[in-house]
Amino acid sequence: MHAFRFDAIDLPPEALAARRRIREFLTSEQKRRDFVSYRNSWNSFDPEFSRRAGAAGFIGVTWPREYGGAAQSSLVRFVITAEMLAAGAPCGAHWIADRQSGPQILRNGSARARRDILPRIAAGECYFAIGMSEPGSGSDLAAVRTSAVRDGEEWRINGQKIWTSNAHRAHYLIALTRTGEAGPDRHGGLTQFIVDLSRPGVTVRPIRNLAGGHEFNEVFFDDYRVADDMRVGGVGEGWRMVTSELAFERSGPDRFLSDYRLLVEMIEHLRENPDPRQEIAVGRLVAHLAALLRMSTAVAGLLERGENPALEAALVKDVGTAFEREIPEIARLLVPVLPSFEAGEPFAEALAQVMLHAPSFTLRGGTREILRGMIARGLGLR
Repeated sequence: MHAFRFDAIDLPPEALAARRRIREFLTSEQKRRDFVSYRNSWNSFDPEFSRRAGAAGFIGVTWPREYGGAAQSSLVRFVITAEMLAAGAPCGAHWIADRQSGPQILRNGSARARRDILPRIAAGECYFAIGMSEPGSGSDLAAVRTSAVRDGEEWRINGQKIWTSNAHRAHYLIALTRTGEAGPDRHGGLTQFIVDLSRPGVTVRPIRNLAGGHEFNEVFFDDYRVADDMRVGGVGEGWRMVTSELAFERSGPDRFLSDYRLLVEMIEHLRENPDPRQEIAVGRLVAHLAALLRMSTAVAGLLERGENPALEAALVKDVGTAFEREIPEIARLLVPVLPSFEAGEPFAEALAQVMLHAPSFTLRGGTREILRGMIARGLGLR
């Protein structure tokens, strides 16, 4: 049975210094009036903001200096990430590349991939999408059917990916493909490749959401050719790569701070004269937020030690996104204000923004059912 590791972490002095620097940067960005906090989340795509964040040294901070990084700890990056989320910064352009694709390339990519791609990510000028999910497989990544067949020094990829956020604006995606037999545990025969979305053989089609927005996409591969040195990790090591990558994706503060600005605006709205029911509800939410911050910080500490906290990350993601789903429902009951983008009032606009996106919070990055299956196995319950 797995012993979950959520030990308390004291932030080092360099993380506290990074907090001061990122707050100063975000304050200057807000004074430019380039973004309004309560209208954004970590999927708000703004290339100019990402370029300025990169120039200021806030992307790829854990990477070696030779690749454009700052050689800082995972705890420094954690603080920077949390502050960007808390400020409602539009950091969606560089988010995937900084959070998971870049670290994957750094650890398992070729010398050419590291040299050519990582400095551009750190500069806020290179963006990634995720090529994992497929039609009919949902969160069951072991059921991947997109194939990659060796052809000399290249591979030919054929198949389809779905729910690829911002693939229409990204430069690359890392595609999980089938290169061999699955084996008895279904985890064999998977390999990852860096796909240049501008090259022939790849087609991106939009999936529009109920609000008319275009974030998700389908990506089709038709004899897409990729050089062997754009492979990530060894042939057949894709499952290990993916589980490592998902620890980055599932454990960060983005899994419980997506609607943080709504919580802030609700507290501001109730500040003057809250009744006992409102005080209790807000106190409960703040207590849950504090617990999630501690859990997520602990996972950042495990990543800093080079460990793979896949189960801890799954628990943070499950509990964190449930918390995110709660906030708009509680806000709607506590504050008698209708959600509206035209209200000219921060709480009403924040509530409208969150209510449109909240149904996806417990789906993206792995459904509850998949995550709870992982947690149950970790506890020895199945």
